[in-house]
Amino acid sequence: MLLSALLLQALAATAAFAIPTSRERHAQRVARRAADDRSSHPVQIVPRPSSVVSSTNITQTEYSTNWAGAILVAGANTYKSVTGTFVVPTPREPSGASGSHSASAWVGIDGDTCQTAILQTGVDFTINNGVVSYDAWWEWFPDGAYDFDGFVINAGDTITATVTATSTTSGTASITNWSTGLEVVAELGYPYALCEENAEWIVEDYSVNGGLVPFANFGTVTFTDASAETGSGTVGPAGADIIDIVANGAVITSASAGSSSVTVSYTGP
Repeated sequence: MLLSALLLQALAATAAFAIPTSRERHAQRVARRAADDRSSHPVQIVPRPSSVVSSTNITQTEYSTNWAGAILVAGANTYKSVTGTFVVPTPREPSGASGSHSASAWVGIDGDTCQTAILQTGVDFTINNGVVSYDAWWEWFPDGAYDFDGFVINAGDTITATVTATSTTSGTASITNWSTGLEVVAELGYPYALCEENAEWIVEDYSVNGGLVPFANFGTVTFTDASAETGSGTVGPAGADIIDIVANGAVITSASAGSSSVTVSYTGP
């Protein structure tokens, strides 16, 4: 009996030592993020897949390897600010897949007709062997992404993401978590000049160390209260160019836009 009790205690101690705490898991994830070169990229347009049947809406839909959502396009020096609010989804692994899968929801200025710079901010969602995590970030492409360290996000939280260009080389990126009452703001200045030609609401298959990450099944992300500020007023995403992601020859997202909303759904395996 004594031997059995000692063995059980030893096993319990071993298990407790082997399983990292939530704080340790967070520290490990932060370390991995710091080691990785996480970045967004301009939209990578690809031809319409042969599997897509022509429709009356086909001239308004484009396809890419990395962006899904809605993009407003205008002349230079048009878009000064972009905002949108969404509920944080619970990512899942695609059917039959395992390991780490991610996606990112964000708002931004430029990256479509102007690909020399992008001002953007949003939230990454990752599932790694059943463990879900979230990271809030900002980026002024072509520089890499930077996390808002310590900004807590959970599934179901309501997030507002906003970018504002105070000039073509300076601006702010902010994220508000209405579920926690917390807000973070980054004041930015870079030598990479924005064109201010594009305003977008995007779910992205982002890149780490130069390659696209395995894409997560993110369910549906809907940007509400979606708008962009111009020099002459506020515009919504109605009439924006719609873009969907293609992987292995198949369309795996479905995007649409209304007067003040953009919806992106995962339609892959």
